[in-house]
Amino acid sequence: MSNKIIILVIAFILVASAVVVTMARSGGSNEMEKTSVGLPDAKKQPVAESDSKAPVKEFSMTSFTVVKDGKYFPQFSLKEITVNKGDRVRIKITVTSGKHDFKLDEYGLYTETEMNKEAVVEFVADKAGEFVYYCNMPGHRANGHWGTLKVLDK
Repeated sequence: MSNKIIILVIAFILVASAVVVTMARSGGSNEMEKTSVGLPDAKKQPVAESDSKAPVKEFSMTSFTVVKDGKYFPQFSLKEITVNKGDRVRIKITVTSGKHDFKLDEYGLYTETEMNKEAVVEFVADKAGEFVYYCNMPGHRANGHWGTLKVLDK
């Protein structure tokens, strides 16, 4: 039992460290992206004409929960997404078990996700760096329900 607590504490520390590093790299900025889909609480803005002609980098993933020893461990099937700065990015998320959502703070993205229905977020990756996307449900991020968006400066 104590080993499980130690592992959970270590996982929490790693997640907290990743958040601090991400915020430091982005300067703590929480600017809105040029376009966002599925944002009930955010202002949507049209994509500039030059941005709309950029090729779309599309990614599909599932959001699910694994049960180990009676404990729940929510996960995304993609732990890392890599794109170039300036790319249009489309991420499709389908929940296969549990109740989840999707959030990417640095791009002002949030969308609710429903069981067996594809949710889509789309934006232009106009900031280089590493950013954490995660499920905002209580306890999910701390239990490993997150991944990293790497935006490479061409």
